[in-house]
Amino acid sequence: MTDSTEDRLWSSPLAVTDVPAHGLDVTLVADADVRRRLAAANGLVALASLKAVLHVARRGREGLRATGRVKARATQTCVVTLEPFEAEIDEPVDVEFEPERAAPKSGREAARGPAAAEESEGMDDLDAPDPIVDGRIDLGALAAEFLALGLDPYPRKPGAAFEPKEIDADKASPFAGLAALRGKTGDRD
Repeated sequence: MTDSTEDRLWSSPLAVTDVPAHGLDVTLVADADVRRRLAAANGLVALASLKAVLHVARRGREGLRATGRVKARATQTCVVTLEPFEAEIDEPVDVEFEPERAAPKSGREAARGPAAAEESEGMDDLDAPDPIVDGRIDLGALAAEFLALGLDPYPRKPGAAFEPKEIDADKASPFAGLAALRGKTGDRD
C-alpha cells in the first residue's frame, strides 16, 4: 500500500494517532462512483453494494491490526453461459500493520548488495505486516483489496454446467478429412 492516495480506487485514510487504546470500530460504505471504478477495475458488470465493517486495534507500541469483514453484491459474467448473474461476497479481514522500516544499513548487508539483502529476507516476508505510511493506513484501499480477493476468478452462474459437444469418432481424427479426400480421388500413387 505504498502508492499515492490519488492512484487508489477507494481511499479512506486513518491516522495511527486516531486509534484509541481500546480500538476503533469503522464502517465504510462505498458510494456509486467508487463502486463504478472498482467494478471496472475488477472486470465486473456492476457492483451494487460494498461495505467494510472493521475493528482497528493497537498492536504493540506502533502497530495496528484491522479485523472484520468486507461484504459486497456484484454482478459478474458467467464463464460458461456468458450471462450476467449476481454474486455475494463476504470476505474476512485480518491484517497487521507496522511502521515502514528503513533498509538495513549495516556494513555487511550493504557490502553484499541488494540481492543478498533480498535473499536474507526469505519467505517470511510473505506474512510480514503491511506498512504504516506517514503515520496512516488506508482502510478504503484495504477493503478494495479484500473485495478483489473475494471475487471468483472463474465465476459460474448457479446451475450452469459445461457440457462438451459430442464428436463423431470417425471425424475425431485430424486426418479424417484427408482420408475422405483420398477415397474420392482414388489411389493415384
